[in-house]
Amino acid sequence: MTEAFDAAAQQRLLESRAETALALARQLGADACEFGASVDQGVGVSVREGDVETVELSRDQGIAVTVYVGQRKGSASSTDAGEASIRDVVEKALAIARHTGEDPASGLADASLMARELPDLEVHHPWPLTTEEAIDIALACESAGRGMDGIKSSDGASLSSGEGVRVYGNSHGFLGSQRGSRHSLSCMLIAEDAGGMQRDYDYTSARHPDDLWAPETVGRSAATRTLRRLGARRPATGRMPVLFDPSLASGLVGHLMGAIAGGALYRQASFLCDRLGETLFPEWFSLFERPMERGAMASSPFDNDGVQTRDNVFVEHGRLASYMLSAYSARRLGMETTGNAGGARNLRIEAPLESREALLARLGRGVLVTELMGQGVNGVTGDYSRGAAGFWVEEGRIQHPVEEFTIAGNLETMFKGLAGVGDDIDTRGSIHTGSWLIDEMTVAGA
Repeated sequence: MTEAFDAAAQQRLLESRAETALALARQLGADACEFGASVDQGVGVSVREGDVETVELSRDQGIAVTVYVGQRKGSASSTDAGEASIRDVVEKALAIARHTGEDPASGLADASLMARELPDLEVHHPWPLTTEEAIDIALACESAGRGMDGIKSSDGASLSSGEGVRVYGNSHGFLGSQRGSRHSLSCMLIAEDAGGMQRDYDYTSARHPDDLWAPETVGRSAATRTLRRLGARRPATGRMPVLFDPSLASGLVGHLMGAIAGGALYRQASFLCDRLGETLFPEWFSLFERPMERGAMASSPFDNDGVQTRDNVFVEHGRLASYMLSAYSARRLGMETTGNAGGARNLRIEAPLESREALLARLGRGVLVTELMGQGVNGVTGDYSRGAAGFWVEEGRIQHPVEEFTIAGNLETMFKGLAGVGDDIDTRGSIHTGSWLIDEMTVAGA
């Protein structure tokens, strides 16, 4: 591997760089300044058909400075965090600020909102993994999948493990830093029958290496997912219920969050502009974030403005209860920041949960979607159209795999038509949700 990563030393160094940059900006004439820096180091390996394909040892770092001269803003960045580079970046940011127009919404978040509680959220769990050990894990993962009957070949298995430090400071006197780690293992396999070849994959991801699935579990799951796609046909065309797999249901949550993000709202580029307080979902559905959840994938005590993060309820009993705002977007909208500069952190759902079997029974005749393709989502209108693959369902039971079809609808209609949420919660990312049953969409197949 690369040289040992001393997270504590890197944290102290970046904090010192932040103090230097902030003092220098003030000295050179900035009315306010903010500084961000990060450094990450990791190992990534990939194997294919029992052979090592790539070994990547990475170390990335970067700094960014934003200065304000009155209500003029300038930003500059560099991949060099040395002291000489900091002076250069600050000077460039100031030069830009002096040539930009005034923006009444620009500036730091209010000093009173700066984070004061900065607990250790237990998101830093380094994995003392040698390159050889990483290769062995990836090989074990692939071998377990390739060893299952019906698997023809492999597209490979990959393991990545990394840790890093991020620092943010501003001229209010706020200085926050956080160490973090992330590890993942994935496998993609290929199966073939008279109808042709199919491929699928599975993966595991966690902050702590002990929370990863066993390599053999990932490989066998990837094989199972691949084999079940053999014999796929095109489904019938019509209006019918659609059940989204948890990994895809989280994407629907992501589309909602994009529509209530401040940037989309002040640009009038969202179908949810001026909809605060309106009912979007069934009354039994709520969506909230828990940014201070210990050990979670997106936990942080401060946002990208240095504002204290907090629990936010975005959808309460079906009603749109809050937008997702940074300090800048809040000013543009005449509102208050929600501590969401940089996005939402650890989204969770509150709803009556049902088993996959119960949701399939309620679906009756329709499709279970396990893969989506394309980018057919219009954030301005909410129109939704994606290529898909999955399974055909009759009388509440999976009949056969289906592919080469399109599902279409409108996000607002889909949200209102949410008929059930599964208990098969996917916890691998920052959005935790089970399957979503949508009461009706257009399926275009055969």
